[in-house]
Amino acid sequence: MMNLVRWNPWREMTTLQNRMNRLFDEPFFRTDRENDEVMGMWYPVVDMYEENNSFVIKAELPGMDKKDISVDVKDRILTLKGERNYDNEVKEENYYRRERSYGKFQRTFTLPVDVEPDKIKADFKDGLLKIEVPKPEEHKPKEITIH
Repeated sequence: MMNLVRWNPWREMTTLQNRMNRLFDEPFFRTDRENDEVMGMWYPVVDMYEENNSFVIKAELPGMDKKDISVDVKDRILTLKGERNYDNEVKEENYYRRERSYGKFQRTFTLPVDVEPDKIKADFKDGLLKIEVPKPEEHKPKEITIH
């Protein structure tokens, strides 16, 4: 037996909004490759979350070398950028389908607090970049003992 569920039009509007946001996350125009030129912009998927003492950003960057990636922070803005080079080992006419993106990328993230750039750690392993941004001392949660 099925239960009746009250229809909520706002739930459908949220779904529509999420679909529209995903549509605009993708680049509309890509230029074709000629002589190792960049195919266009692409956007690596990123997770960002908060831990007790730091903010963590994880980015999927498969097929890249760490020398092709840069991370910088200025005025609470963390910028992740780099370039994935085109794989030209296979001739263009031998492709049946090409879905992997190549070219330059740039992602920016606004950090909730001012941080000390010298304390930021970045680790790149197996195509996954993990950036740990330590929270400043005044923004760390402090436990107060009750006497």
